[in-house]
Amino acid sequence: MAGSSLRVVHLASLLALGFVLGSVDASQGDVDPHYRTCVKECQSTAIIGSNIISHCQSPENDSTPAGSSWYTQEPLYTQWKQLNCMTDCRYYCMMQREEERQSGGLSPVKYHGKWPFIRVSVFQEPLSTALSALNLLMHFTGWLSFFLLVNYRLPIRPQTKRTYYEYTGLWHIYAILSMNAWFWSSIFHTRDIDLTEKLDYSSAVALLGYSLILSLLRTFNVKDEATRVMFAAPILAFVTTHILYLNFYDLDYGWNMKVCIAMGAVQLLAWAIWAGVTHHPSRFKLWVVVFGGALAMLLEVYDFPPYKGYADAHSLWHASTIPLTYLWWSFIKDDAEFRTSTVVKKAKFVGGSQPEEEESAVEEINI
Repeated sequence: MAGSSLRVVHLASLLALGFVLGSVDASQGDVDPHYRTCVKECQSTAIIGSNIISHCQSPENDSTPAGSSWYTQEPLYTQWKQLNCMTDCRYYCMMQREEERQSGGLSPVKYHGKWPFIRVSVFQEPLSTALSALNLLMHFTGWLSFFLLVNYRLPIRPQTKRTYYEYTGLWHIYAILSMNAWFWSSIFHTRDIDLTEKLDYSSAVALLGYSLILSLLRTFNVKDEATRVMFAAPILAFVTTHILYLNFYDLDYGWNMKVCIAMGAVQLLAWAIWAGVTHHPSRFKLWVVVFGGALAMLLEVYDFPPYKGYADAHSLWHASTIPLTYLWWSFIKDDAEFRTSTVVKKAKFVGGSQPEEEESAVEEINI
């Protein structure tokens, strides 16, 4: 039984490494013969220029020292070192090749689908990593202020102890998905391997899909649980299928971009029209977020090499979402205050009614 369990663990480990070591589409830089030769020699000698790659196995370090820790002799650890060796060799060969190209008057090219960034410690894209972390922080602080507002500053229903704002739970889920997406974005920009890439893409698609559902529920003022399920079910089915397709069939960047743009465009359009039609008191904040988000997406379309090896179009898009996130959560809190005020006033207007009757009386409110 113990031997069988051990084989299962080793098999799972090998499958995980196979998932991590998945292939990526070739770019102009990584098909360069000089670059490929450099990577091959680096992996066999553990030396490139003046740099010694400690993770690579060479004639000088291919033996395991006596008395070393048990994990250094495990197959998974060995394969992990090989992955680090490959990553380091690719980085130093890329930087060496780019210096040669620059001295020859040639412009930068992409390697393995990405521009040549200057690495800082373990961070492969330090600026994008930092900005992703800041976006995560903005969502956390925005959600925390929203949580304190609806639970401690605004009135709650005396009988059920629940908030008057009908979308409180939905925004809590949105906050969790947002923080999860930006967390994996930070990890992906820190360490770009197949596993972190798929987690980043999957988290972003899940967030976009849920945001689309939430935008439709709010703009159509859907409060009945059964109707909410009817709205959400087809979108959830599509998003789940799309995520499975990306992870287990084909990580098609072009198709994924079309899906994300379509979901983003629908919800931006829904929010913009709804704000104008309903004359929401915070509609100007919402319009700034909508049109600012649409303009920021142009940075994703217009791609350019990183300035000084750090700032590219994608990192600038991360920077643009920070102030928009602040405004977005400010709108969400304003909406909670507005809806709570509306519902409470309506309840007072039908004074003397029971909580169930109050609930029924405010169903007719459409904003």
